[in-house]
Amino acid sequence: FRALTESEPERRATRESFATSVIWAGPIRRAATGEHLVDLTPFVVRDAHRSTGDLRRAGQGEFELDKNRSVVDLDACRVFADNLELEGILTFKGKDPGRHVRETAPSPDSVTLVQHHSLVRLPDPGYRPRRFDPRAGSFAISFHDYAVALDQPIERRWIVRHRLEKTDPQAESSPVVEPIVYYVDSAIPEPVRSAVLAGAGWWAEAFAAAGFEDAFRVELLPADADLLDIRYNVIEWVHRSTRGWSYGGGVVDPRTGEMVKGHVRLGSLRVRQDRLLFEGLAGTEKTGSGDPDDPIELALARIRQLAAHEIGHTLGLTHNFAASTYGRASVMDYPAPLVLVDGAGELDFSRAYDTGVGAWDIHTIRYAHSETPSGIEEDAFLAGIVRAGLDRGLLFITDHDARPPGAAHPLANLWDNGADPAAQLVEEMKVRRIALDRFGEGNIAPDRPLALLQEVLATVYFHHRYQLEAAVKLIGGLDYNYGLRGDGQEPVRPISGPRQRQALDIVLETLSPEELDISEATLELILPRPFGYGSNRELFGNRTAPAFDGLGAAATAADMTIRGLLQPERAARLVDLHRRDSTLPGFSEVAAALTAKVFDTPADEERLVEIQRVVGDVLIDRLVTLAADGSAAPEVRSRAEAELAAIAAMLAKRPLVSPAAQSHEQYLVRTISRFLERTEKDGRDGVAALPPPPGSPIGQGFVFDERLGCSWAAP
Repeated sequence: FRALTESEPERRATRESFATSVIWAGPIRRAATGEHLVDLTPFVVRDAHRSTGDLRRAGQGEFELDKNRSVVDLDACRVFADNLELEGILTFKGKDPGRHVRETAPSPDSVTLVQHHSLVRLPDPGYRPRRFDPRAGSFAISFHDYAVALDQPIERRWIVRHRLEKTDPQAESSPVVEPIVYYVDSAIPEPVRSAVLAGAGWWAEAFAAAGFEDAFRVELLPADADLLDIRYNVIEWVHRSTRGWSYGGGVVDPRTGEMVKGHVRLGSLRVRQDRLLFEGLAGTEKTGSGDPDDPIELALARIRQLAAHEIGHTLGLTHNFAASTYGRASVMDYPAPLVLVDGAGELDFSRAYDTGVGAWDIHTIRYAHSETPSGIEEDAFLAGIVRAGLDRGLLFITDHDARPPGAAHPLANLWDNGADPAAQLVEEMKVRRIALDRFGEGNIAPDRPLALLQEVLATVYFHHRYQLEAAVKLIGGLDYNYGLRGDGQEPVRPISGPRQRQALDIVLETLSPEELDISEATLELILPRPFGYGSNRELFGNRTAPAFDGLGAAATAADMTIRGLLQPERAARLVDLHRRDSTLPGFSEVAAALTAKVFDTPADEERLVEIQRVVGDVLIDRLVTLAADGSAAPEVRSRAEAELAAIAAMLAKRPLVSPAAQSHEQYLVRTISRFLERTEKDGRDGVAALPPPPGSPIGQGFVFDERLGCSWAAP
């Protein structure tokens, strides 16, 4: 809450109208030397991050801070020219620790965390904030300005960016007063270090295009420098017990949005996960060869992109999850490897990842940093930059329209490729099939246990999972943008009926038993876990231990499709959009198509028939879950119940061809009847499908938490 005005009475009125928070207070002692001493131990040794609440809400147990086992870590405290770094070792004692705590803490009843505080000198004056535009791709700070004119919104937004000034502000292109320099952690080993240096350096092109000469550089961190020194923008190398996110963030002046220090944290296991993905697709025979299908070279190509991506966040840029649909136009998307099928039916990795920043990246840097020419109002100048991007078709759609399971924009997706999500799903299924057909011992390195093929197989078997999510968004999907009044963009429009139905047909093909089956040759290679190698989260779910569960794998893959189509918000949109336009498919049509795919096309072989039964289990479970979901729209729940009733009636009348078919179909009918009659518990504790190995995190998850953000101390 502010009043940006020269009027002291207006500032006073605003200041006195809202509460403030005293974060901490302590005694000030005067030493014999005349210095003032403050014991900051109570400030450091406290649960400032509210970790106890986080653990409780995450179902990880009830904990409380144990001050007897919590101390200031003096060796980790630092004093620099512009910042003071304080670190505490905090131990939380508790009971009933959850799974994640048990997996990571040596003694689960005692969780010890490192809590860090930074006290940072505010930047010198002279920085000019730039207004936020929802179409321009930058993060923003926001505040209420009670001094604005009555015809202006009281909430103001300024973008996050570095301070960057030309030596000649009126020149179209000019050297800069002080370049933006990022320093790479020397802990990063080769060849990853060179890949990070190269990828991070791509941003120099974007600044040059905006008229800033030699404005962006990437160098190795000097040996005498510290990663925590606020004067250094850094790319830090971090380790975790399992693969996790990499992060791009930093220290932002909360008054203006100026990025004071960019700080990237790259997780070391990411490059190994990428190598695993390509060992599944390409095999290991070319490892270390330097060829286009060398898994290590492909993983390094991805790390170049990842370094550029995380740097982009520290430059103030958010994700653009639509950029992959118009020529891989941004490193701020999550890039899926573009693996092609050549004329000989072989996989072509030559275009797996692009190099350099894209058209969207250059556009966003122009908006964030271009100097306003003399004689032009800045608002008009910035509007012109945005207009130029719109005219070029640079669509921008970010996280909140891409990540939710019920997201509606078919072009806003993570880890996808291509302008047509459904058409690209067809291509990804071809890639998956080729990789599955040639899967074998060559997909792991020599002298490795054959059981480890399971981790590699998971990446191939679920290769299509993200493109599937993208294609599903066409069904009940909407085409929209972040338009402003008068900017000429099209209003929100449903995806056409023919396109939705075409996408539905393509999506349903992923449920074909032939696509869900794993060959006998592959199954014979997946040995039980050997001595010394325990299970882990990268494996398939299993009900046949110690043997590999082929039917469980099929159920997991089928559930990805069925769960997406029966997602509650998507189902509700289908009902409503069909009400508004009868040429669009409704939920009942989609549910009926699902039922027909699963039950009306019997497979030829008993091997595939059993897979089809498993898929039927998943469909019934998901329909029951939807019909019982109290948060789902009533019109959706009623239609889900109607589809269940129709399935039960159809199965009851169908001629039975075998005892196995009879027992299974009677089981499904009884399951549906118990649910519809509600006379007894359904008898199932969960869906028939087993959970898949985790997909993300394999990229970046930008997290902003106001508890971890920046505040400034009043004088």
